[in-house]
Amino acid sequence: MPNLDRDEYIEQAYFFAAIRERLADGYPAQEILARIGEELLSTTNLPRAVSYMQAECKLTGHIAPAMRAMPHYFSPFQTFVVEKAEAEIGRFDFDQALLILEREARYRAEGATPAGMFVYQFEAIARNRLGYRDGLRAMAGDDLFDDDWREYISTLLSRLGDVDFADLIFVRSEFFLKERRKKDPEHQPKFPILFGEKEGKIARAHRGRDPAYLFSALQRQLGYPEVPRPKRYSEAEAKVVALEQRVIQLENRLKVLENEINGKDVDLSQVIVKPDETAGVPAGWGRKETKPQPPKPARESPRGEGGEPESWDFHYPPLG
Repeated sequence: MPNLDRDEYIEQAYFFAAIRERLADGYPAQEILARIGEELLSTTNLPRAVSYMQAECKLTGHIAPAMRAMPHYFSPFQTFVVEKAEAEIGRFDFDQALLILEREARYRAEGATPAGMFVYQFEAIARNRLGYRDGLRAMAGDDLFDDDWREYISTLLSRLGDVDFADLIFVRSEFFLKERRKKDPEHQPKFPILFGEKEGKIARAHRGRDPAYLFSALQRQLGYPEVPRPKRYSEAEAKVVALEQRVIQLENRLKVLENEINGKDVDLSQVIVKPDETAGVPAGWGRKETKPQPPKPARESPRGEGGEPESWDFHYPPLG
């Protein structure tokens, strides 16, 4: 993906924000794409990209294939995030994906640095559990990173888990180089320096600590974009839903009592549980019902002269 003009990133940020807000209002995605194309700045290439996304959405119901077909406009990371949100298996919310892309586009419009973009994209992958293998490959495909950055990103797969993430930043920073040159003025780094002095100081201060504190410090001190947090389970919302169900049950019971007091027949349809309202198919649903058969009368054996049952001295011949 080539670096686009600032106008393109501003329109992208507006595009992702508008989709997120209108989806929350209940508008269908195809209708949103049809209308938002008229709102975008016509001097940019985004309206043409949106028209292609609208056609793909009508055909398949997804927009990620259209974004993948336009690698000259959308970055591999943007396509990767949308694909994860549209996947049938997974808990990554589409609203969360749009918010991540909106903040990334705003950061690009403000003048993104490779270090800041790397930290933002890596934190987005880690917090939302999108998968390091495919996520790092998508990050390496961005033209914002040069060959040294791509080599560094490709080595992270073998280093993550074995080396602290703060150390991975610290040893590639200018602060680490200055500390080494205090002891050896002629020291030359083995690998290219990718992070500045401030990133190195912050990384050194967070060695051995939770990486979330490192990300938060970089956002406060250096103005890196903040990755949106995944939505937490709210106990208050669950209690409200439970209270609504209890109120409905109480209303149904009151209706039954009123019918009994007034001498009316009880309408069981008000309290009966329908199959589509349950969490699943009831036990025994669809099983063939067998009616109990009356017992057959016992067959009386022939009796002899004394009235006792006659014994049969008969044996089947052996087989074969």
